[in-house]
Amino acid sequence: MKTHSLFLVGLLSIIASCTSEKPSTNSEKVKLTYPETRTDDQVDDYFGTAVADPYRWLEDDRAAETEAWVSSQNKVTFDYLEQIPYRQSIKDRYEELYNYPKVSSPFNAGEYYFFYKNDGLQNQAVIYRQKGLDGEPEVFIDPNALSEGGTVSIGLVGISNDYKYVTYSRSDAGSDWQKFYVKEIETGKDLPDELNWVKFSGASWYKDGFFYNRYPQPKAGEELSGDNRMHSVYYHKLGTDQSEDDLIYRDEENPTHYHFGYVTEDDKYYIMFKQPGTDGFATYFKDLENDGDFVELFPGFSTKSSIIHHTGGRFLVLTNIDAPNYRLISVDPANPQKENWVEIIPESENLLESVNTGGGKLFASYLEKATNRIYQMNYDGSDKTQIQLPGLGSAGGLGGRENEKTLFYTFTSFIYPNSIFQYDVETGKSAQFYKADLKFDPADYVEKQVTYKSKDGTDVSMFIVHKKGLKMDGNNPTYLYGYGGFNISLSPWFSASRLVLLENGGIFAVPNLRGGGEYGEEWHEGGMLLKKQNVFDDFIAAGEYLIKEGYTSTEKLAIGGGSNGGLLVGACMTQRPDLFAVAMPAVGVMDMLRYHRFTVGKGWIPEYGCADSSAVDFNNLLAYSPLHNLKEGVEYPATMVFTGDHDDRVVPAHSFKFAAQLQKSHVGNNPVVIRIETDAGHGAGKPTSKIIEEEADRWAFLFYNTDSPVIYLQD
Repeated sequence: MKTHSLFLVGLLSIIASCTSEKPSTNSEKVKLTYPETRTDDQVDDYFGTAVADPYRWLEDDRAAETEAWVSSQNKVTFDYLEQIPYRQSIKDRYEELYNYPKVSSPFNAGEYYFFYKNDGLQNQAVIYRQKGLDGEPEVFIDPNALSEGGTVSIGLVGISNDYKYVTYSRSDAGSDWQKFYVKEIETGKDLPDELNWVKFSGASWYKDGFFYNRYPQPKAGEELSGDNRMHSVYYHKLGTDQSEDDLIYRDEENPTHYHFGYVTEDDKYYIMFKQPGTDGFATYFKDLENDGDFVELFPGFSTKSSIIHHTGGRFLVLTNIDAPNYRLISVDPANPQKENWVEIIPESENLLESVNTGGGKLFASYLEKATNRIYQMNYDGSDKTQIQLPGLGSAGGLGGRENEKTLFYTFTSFIYPNSIFQYDVETGKSAQFYKADLKFDPADYVEKQVTYKSKDGTDVSMFIVHKKGLKMDGNNPTYLYGYGGFNISLSPWFSASRLVLLENGGIFAVPNLRGGGEYGEEWHEGGMLLKKQNVFDDFIAAGEYLIKEGYTSTEKLAIGGGSNGGLLVGACMTQRPDLFAVAMPAVGVMDMLRYHRFTVGKGWIPEYGCADSSAVDFNNLLAYSPLHNLKEGVEYPATMVFTGDHDDRVVPAHSFKFAAQLQKSHVGNNPVVIRIETDAGHGAGKPTSKIIEEEADRWAFLFYNTDSPVIYLQD
């Protein structure tokens, strides 16, 4: 990798049951009786303000009482979903849509190429190996053979410089925890090496081993919820026990900091990125040839500077120093002072999203109104040539070693399935390498981009996708999806699941909210910390725009998002419960006062602030924290909360506590349920079978609670 990356004491007295018979039409709503959720008298003091936390006990997700609560809540949810007449039809249709081969771009390992492929409905993609681009593919690792339910996911995380070995990761049940193993590429033989307690790491090979990142072993019982500290850099020598690994870097004074790194292609330097959380970071290098100490090249933590390559004795650095839209500079490690920097790619009005190297060239990827433009150029920025993409959408790839003259990239849009293109570095020509064979016609749909004004007058762009010829009469079920945080950009992407919505006359809308990265660092900063409310205002304004322009109505408008997007949904449904018919927050950060106390939550403090640190942060977080802004006696939208019992990133306690409080506060007949997936985490590695079931339930819930017809309704 060349850039850093950025989880019953006493039976409950009331067991849930559905009180109405199976409906034949949407108008006959199912009325629910919810489990009784015990409350405690827990009260915390924040700078003189008392805050009740009656469901604190639900934070212990391994306690027998919590497990019983999960079981009873799931009974309510699935009993309810089973009574939606077209739920099975939706699942059958989505399974049909999803059942097509899905292939990754191939990547080179000497005379071999590796790629991932899912034949259609396999729970996990299989890793294949073949000699050359014309060789016969053969299975290298099949994760589906490692578990009955497909809950084991495998990834290739590092290839040795001599192409003899590959490090691969194993994750179980969706957890962020990984184990690392090593295989011989030629024979496929597993070596005895096994590394545990790895999290947020690649394997960067150097000589006869590799660098990686891990935590100390957590206490028993706290593996999925305990506070992770001492993210450290280690070097593992092939064939040795993990206990013999060399500790390369650990910051005892700052145990909450993260450390990521990689070895430059020429094996001269180890590059390390040190960061307190998900925003700014410091950049270090270590001279491997002379076993030097770590040298701080760019101090932390207010800026972001990523070394992407070392060539001609200089580092190529993608940085936002004096450039909120980023630029590429060249830095001499022996004379790194600012006056000695050489600008290679200057900042422009569009975000320079990434720069990759491959085949001795630079590939600069820009975001222009949240869609990609890619240019090839020399290391000094000369001979800039645009690569012609199939259209407006999202493209990625075009990376490799200096001697690779054949590279690959992917392209997709909301109505253009993910396709792979082969690129010749010397001629600049692209040829389609793989095209998805999917049972739908993109010509039947339209994707467009509009601009609307947020509450404070800021212009916000939004993608809208729907069937051609759809009447804009306010009667269309609409799914408004957002994220708005952590400098993450939402550019167009294809989803077979979304076709279920679109072919039933639905509309899919994605606004590029502040807090995201679509328009550079200033756009991101406009939606973080004390400006987080801007994100919610942008999202609410998007819903109001869709209603005003006749796309939909309050009775037909659903909102959704995951993780930080789950927070978005939770905040907006509490601030404007009158605006939305349906809310579907997934794996959301719902308790903004305590999020930093679990697993890696403290890493989000640079984005959100911390309620324990200052009264200013506390008051800001309390003002929008979804859990703390639910009010008694309010009719909230029909709500289905999604989470996984093995989520060790945004721990399920967030969703548990929010659902319990929502059921207590809510009045009216709208359902408020929580769907808790077992043996599943934050989303990564989820098996196909669970994906199909979850997506089918999502659309069934949306259609049913917006009183919308479904074209494949079964008698």
